[in-house]
Amino acid sequence: MADSRTLYREILLDHGKAPRNHAPLPEVTHAATADNPVCGDRILVELTVENEHVREARFTIKGCLIATASASLMTEAVSGHPVAHVERLCGEVEASCDGTSAPDLAALGALSALAAVRDYPARRRCATLPWAALREALGQEQV
Repeated sequence: MADSRTLYREILLDHGKAPRNHAPLPEVTHAATADNPVCGDRILVELTVENEHVREARFTIKGCLIATASASLMTEAVSGHPVAHVERLCGEVEASCDGTSAPDLAALGALSALAAVRDYPARRRCATLPWAALREALGQEQV
């Protein structure tokens, strides 16, 4: 049986190579871009927010496998959820990636795979870049 490190690696590889929700969103209400000038990653996160719920989230990216996997996992995790829940999730994922808090792996589910980057400081920004764009998009006025 595979250990958790293998499972997390598989999740990241799967989402990095076959990202979900990687396409422009037809009905955008909120959007933001984020970039990492150190490595050249750049992401656009687009949302449809209705009645304080993220109805749908999509992204387009020019980035590495970790940033792409993080964005893919993110869009699956936030679509259909209340904005307040999504904002809390942003904080939890960012804190688990940068090592400022121990992740509650059970609560994060598949997103807990992203916590592995805390052991690789150069890759932390790759994993958190989509979440920074999401947080910024949620803070924007409706388009």
